[in-house]
Amino acid sequence: MTEIALFHHALGLTPGIEAFAETLREAGHTVHTPDLFEGETFATIEDGVGFAGEIGFGEIMERARRAVEPFPAELVYIGFSLGVVSAQMLAQTRAGAKGAVLCYSCVPFSEFGESWPDGVPVQIHGMDADPYFAEEGDLEAAQDLVASTDRAELFVYPGDQHYFADSTLPSYRPEAAELLMSRVLAFLSTID
Repeated sequence: MTEIALFHHALGLTPGIEAFAETLREAGHTVHTPDLFEGETFATIEDGVGFAGEIGFGEIMERARRAVEPFPAELVYIGFSLGVVSAQMLAQTRAGAKGAVLCYSCVPFSEFGESWPDGVPVQIHGMDADPYFAEEGDLEAAQDLVASTDRAELFVYPGDQHYFADSTLPSYRPEAAELLMSRVLAFLSTID
């Protein structure tokens, strides 16, 4: 099975992130969930992003880089919202990446290199009316990424929620979350 580094969103390493990781473990995958906030969790996106800003986004990415050092290079990187920055950075810059899953966000791939790495498949998931995903440039970045490689898939779900696959939050949308999980599991089954 696949070894995965899964990076949390701006609320921190919440029970919903752990539940997502546990579902992947139950499917036979090895999943690491680095806590880039070192135990801090938040009730709102604004508070979490504010905390991340205080730490510094460069420091958060460095924490992610350090967190995966003990693991094999052949990882799939999964990120949720703020965690996409770390997942995408590592998928694009750490040799040996087996794939990436970017949930609720996408950074222009030019932030981490001239192109998406050859042979590294990627899935991107977001809602079509999520103000963070659809209105702040993430959807366009995802479309550009898909256009740049034949190894990318973009899945856009109807709705306006950002953390729609976190089962412990009011933004949870079960139907979309189940579809996202089924697509992630199918993606992981293709990784060799």
